[in-house]
Amino acid sequence: MNDPNPHAIALIAEQAHHAFLELNTIKGLESSEAVLQMAQKLNECMDDILQANTLDLEISREMAVPDLILEWLKLTPQRLKATVEILEALAELPDPFQKVINSPYQVTYCQNYSQLMPLGVVAFVYEALPELAIIAAGLAIKTRNTIILRGSTEASNTNTIIAQTLQVALEEVNFPDHCLQFLPSEQGYSIEDLVTQDQYMSLIIPYGRPSLIQQITQIATAPVLKSAIGNGYLYWSSCGDLDLVRHIILDSYKTTPDPVNAIEKVLITNQHKPNSLVRLFNLLQEKKFTLLGDENLVDEFGEYLTLMPSDSPLWGEPFLNKTIAFRLVEDLNKGITLINQYSSGHANCVVTNSYQEGRIFGMETDSALVYINSSPRFYRYLPGSNSVFLGISNQKGHRRGLISLDTFTTVKQIVVGDGEI
Repeated sequence: MNDPNPHAIALIAEQAHHAFLELNTIKGLESSEAVLQMAQKLNECMDDILQANTLDLEISREMAVPDLILEWLKLTPQRLKATVEILEALAELPDPFQKVINSPYQVTYCQNYSQLMPLGVVAFVYEALPELAIIAAGLAIKTRNTIILRGSTEASNTNTIIAQTLQVALEEVNFPDHCLQFLPSEQGYSIEDLVTQDQYMSLIIPYGRPSLIQQITQIATAPVLKSAIGNGYLYWSSCGDLDLVRHIILDSYKTTPDPVNAIEKVLITNQHKPNSLVRLFNLLQEKKFTLLGDENLVDEFGEYLTLMPSDSPLWGEPFLNKTIAFRLVEDLNKGITLINQYSSGHANCVVTNSYQEGRIFGMETDSALVYINSSPRFYRYLPGSNSVFLGISNQKGHRRGLISLDTFTTVKQIVVGDGEI
């Protein structure tokens, strides 16, 4: 199918921009009510959404779509209900724009302060994972931004009915037309045409495999917030506890359907006792993990590990399945060097009983999030908490780390004079 005229996407982006300007009059309570209405409407349409998802799964299996994408695509009743509960929790969170922030610096001799403000038009480009469009839309509407959703072909039926349901909910609370728009992938809307609408677009958030993130980062002219999944590293110190290592690895895979902070690489030293390593390998194999190792470890533990050479590019790439690679390093400093070279840079761990090692790892590891003797398991929402998270950004600049309500805001500095010249 030929792409629609690029001017069609430009018009969609322009409409989203005008809708954003209309949202300036919306109050915090109204945006919360809108998010709650989105949740209620999804509850009403749950059977239809699941039926559409079943159709997408059947078509995708016939077209031999990779197992990873099938897993991301599969929208179980539990997953959909959990997503609706996230929207309900989001509706109850405080309005982020009620806060006045002390200015970090003085721009004139007048008084000045900072105020959080909405960003504008946000585009969410996602691969399968239909429920994430719901969370992204909730975060955008809660912060009085407009959003354009562009999903992948595998989830076309699911994405369409979800978007239509959310649009009906917003219409029922009298939100502006075009504040939530959806670009059906099967109609050939070009990702490139979308992410180059810098005249109207304030932020692009791509979510999926590294190939999608890289594609959008390279062609976008509007600002991009990169996200990362997998390729998390764990440095297991010689004084670290085996049971804690086991718990951290297994727990890191429990975020469904995308184990964002999964530990896929483990660095160990030659000071570890062989029987401790064998116990860990056995435990992981019992949990159906595939285990890889570098040359040194395969020589000694070849019955447990398959070779992944030290120069393999896979050390820098996520597996995105239940595969873990082990590598021998000389010490903590060498481990940190390898992590900074190869990891995705969004979440890395250390297990150690040494305060000094933990401190060094926390300071020197180049990562958005660092976990010391703690599971990196990613939660989009913890019941009772005051945050909802879409994912994790691993970029070095603006908004590195957890993607939350604050990510959908910007800062305005306000200078107040006394009326005197």
